[in-house]
Amino acid sequence: MRQHAERFAAVAIANVTRAYPNAPAHLLRGPEDLVPPHRHHPAFYGSYDWHSAVHMHWLLVRLLRRCPDRVPTAALTEVLDRHLTHGALLAEADYLRANPSFERPYGWAWLLALTAECRALGGAAGARWADALEPAVGAVEELLREWLARATYPVRHGTHANSAFALGLVLDSASAAGRPALAEPVAEAVLGWFADDHDAPVHWEPSGQDFLSPALTEAEAVRRVVPREEFGPWLTRFLPGLEPAPARGPGRRVPAAPLTPPVVSDPADPQIGHLIGLSLSRAAALRGLSAALPNGDARIPVLTGAARDHLATGLPYTASGDFTGDHWLATFAALALDGPPGHGAVD
Repeated sequence: MRQHAERFAAVAIANVTRAYPNAPAHLLRGPEDLVPPHRHHPAFYGSYDWHSAVHMHWLLVRLLRRCPDRVPTAALTEVLDRHLTHGALLAEADYLRANPSFERPYGWAWLLALTAECRALGGAAGARWADALEPAVGAVEELLREWLARATYPVRHGTHANSAFALGLVLDSASAAGRPALAEPVAEAVLGWFADDHDAPVHWEPSGQDFLSPALTEAEAVRRVVPREEFGPWLTRFLPGLEPAPARGPGRRVPAAPLTPPVVSDPADPQIGHLIGLSLSRAAALRGLSAALPNGDARIPVLTGAARDHLATGLPYTASGDFTGDHWLATFAALALDGPPGHGAVD
């Protein structure tokens, strides 16, 4: 990520401080609710929508941690100090509790990830921001537990409500965010929803506005909760035919859809442009899956090759000057470039 750090920092700062255009996901209960976005969201008013503001703040902290020599640290710190304050985050926590389905589960997961990133950064600044985030993290933990207790079925489509992506992000972040007890109910939900799945309908992918792969996000969630020796056989049942042709058993199909970068006919269209994000989120997922397989597994080169193709397809759009994509794509590029923990980053 180092070679992209400067432009990622510039686009993230521009977005988290840009209040308009804005797409508030706010229920109007009366005329008194017709207020500017910063009244409800003093921390996360920018970047077009709340979840993008949260994960663009995550990107700023990630850049400070991973590439401090490649970014204007004083400018990033000033913006984060201005937004991540106790007062602002108390207001965000109150809003979350008053609107319990707001940003469920995608925005919740990103708030945990932001807090985990602040704690990982450490130092006075990281501790200051993590401490300020505590009220909002507490609200997310309560809401997440309540939702999981009531959620009979997962949401499987490839946009914000996708259950597998959010729960995978929670599993990556809960302990580092100071909420380790969240891992148990989240893992139970992942296993209950997905452990028995097989023959994923990958020929249905992608839908026209996906930015997540339903199949790959599910596989990514499962690989986080099953023992390593069990994941390979599970993946064989779920995505049969990933091996190169000579290693493929008779009758096993190749799930070509999630291995081939999507066609994006109009990057400036807000929904069609989601498919750019699909390339980047697939790249991250494919790297994660390959890292979870044992050395010598024939599927590893298939997955890593597809990850490279998707990353190359999506990266040119991450700081294009078009706000349609600039307000969110760099975050997913960072996930794809950094890869899973311990697997090595791509510069």
